[in-house]
Amino acid sequence: MTRPLAAVLADTAARRPDHPALIFESVSVTYRQLWEQARGFAAVLHTHGIEPGHRVALLVPNIPQFPAAYYGALALGATVVPMNTQLRAAEIEFVLRDSGARAIVCAAATLDEGSVAAAAAGVPLFTVGPGEVRSRAHDPAADDVDADADARDRVGTPLDPPNPPLPVAGYFGSAPDDIAAILYTSGTTGRPKGAMLTHRNIVTNIEVTALSPFDIRPDDVLFGCLPLAHTFGQTCVMGAGFHIGATVVLTARFTAADALATMTEQGCTVFMGVPTMYHALLEAVSNGAPAPRLRRAYSGGSALAVPTLQAVRLTFGCEVFEGYGLTETSPCVAYNQPGIPCRPGTVGRPIAGVEVRIARADVEDRIEPLPAGEVGEVVVRGHNVMTGYLGLPDATAEVLVDGWFRSGDLGVLDPADGYLRLVDRKKDIVLRGGYNVYPREVEDALLRHPAIEQVAVVGVPDARHGEEVCAVVILRQGYPKDETLSADITAWSRDRLARYKYPRRVEFVAEFPLGPSGKVLKRELVRELGTRRTG
Repeated sequence: MTRPLAAVLADTAARRPDHPALIFESVSVTYRQLWEQARGFAAVLHTHGIEPGHRVALLVPNIPQFPAAYYGALALGATVVPMNTQLRAAEIEFVLRDSGARAIVCAAATLDEGSVAAAAAGVPLFTVGPGEVRSRAHDPAADDVDADADARDRVGTPLDPPNPPLPVAGYFGSAPDDIAAILYTSGTTGRPKGAMLTHRNIVTNIEVTALSPFDIRPDDVLFGCLPLAHTFGQTCVMGAGFHIGATVVLTARFTAADALATMTEQGCTVFMGVPTMYHALLEAVSNGAPAPRLRRAYSGGSALAVPTLQAVRLTFGCEVFEGYGLTETSPCVAYNQPGIPCRPGTVGRPIAGVEVRIARADVEDRIEPLPAGEVGEVVVRGHNVMTGYLGLPDATAEVLVDGWFRSGDLGVLDPADGYLRLVDRKKDIVLRGGYNVYPREVEDALLRHPAIEQVAVVGVPDARHGEEVCAVVILRQGYPKDETLSADITAWSRDRLARYKYPRRVEFVAEFPLGPSGKVLKRELVRELGTRRTG
């Protein structure tokens, strides 16, 4: 039977109480201390009326108070609703109202926006900071807190379980199919949707991936730069690391130079990141920053170009495993994995207990599998698939079809060995003159041009062809942004791509608009390009 998600921390605290669970700004927190802090946080919530099944929103960056609040709420039997700390008040208010949150937890860095949202939504607000959790004015029970409750509110030092203790059901009574977390999608195609993930979804994904592909060992030190509010950092770094009993080095904000220095100082062995992070790390090393020697590196969130993957291998002396997952799949679906050949340009094979097929993308109401080797929509079935979108039965029915989850991604399965290669997002296809152009294919070709550091290919409106292929480019240092280089890139790509595929338009930018998981927001790019042309 699947254990509750809170037990991921509790079991390791019992097994390895004195091993460092976290390191933050050179301060170490043991598993015993972290679990005691989580239990103390559960006591605070319980004191203020939070019960099993209630939803608790978290607006906390990558500081030790995030796992304390996360596992504390789960220990109480509540559902956690982690939020991107870059959200503004109106966006936070939407999540609070949509999720039905009974409390919100903020850190100092998020208090300005979070307090406005909490007041507007009428939701009690708690703050966490170095060494404390306290209720604030928006909590209607705040005036009734006595001195003993104030003592329980401190979670920066080890705390005993509340007296009298909470019922056993309060700590470990969550059933496998109870909702453990509601994770909101970025909402690039409309209003954000809350993906409901069960204890079974998340715990099984943690237990499976901790062994393969992540192969986490008790002596590993993971660098925790991915946002813990996002599923990649939450499950693959924090959850998998805590399950094995490894150490997670947290950083509240990712900057490449600081990340490299911290990884070197703390002896980090595992790095997990998104492609934009790898680009930044490589650039920092080329500018003289130290390059730590890692055991393994993992990439997800979006495609990692093969030349970049190869550069990471050389720079950090380790294999780079690229994989694939979604918020709705807890998140891992497939990965290149230790013990089987790593194939750059693919996202590997499905993880244990998960099935992947390729289905006809143009058939919406049923799943029609395609033969291996044909391009279609990636569909997923297994222990990792969410129960649905909160309060959105129609949106749920669109993606959960015939027992499969429709990913919206286009891919192809190798007929010989089952490796999955992603082609593109179904909605990102460029339709030029009646031909389908897959942006990722064009991007992979363009990344071999010596001037191009990063590239995003999008479709822009065109009177003659319907859409035209446009390459939005971040240049390597030393290359001028001029029409000559633009024409050179077009000519270079024309010699390497079919006539309907190569970009007729090339635009240069200093940076891409990114979503919370590090993905390039291509719709935002298209909007900016339209403004640039007409402005």
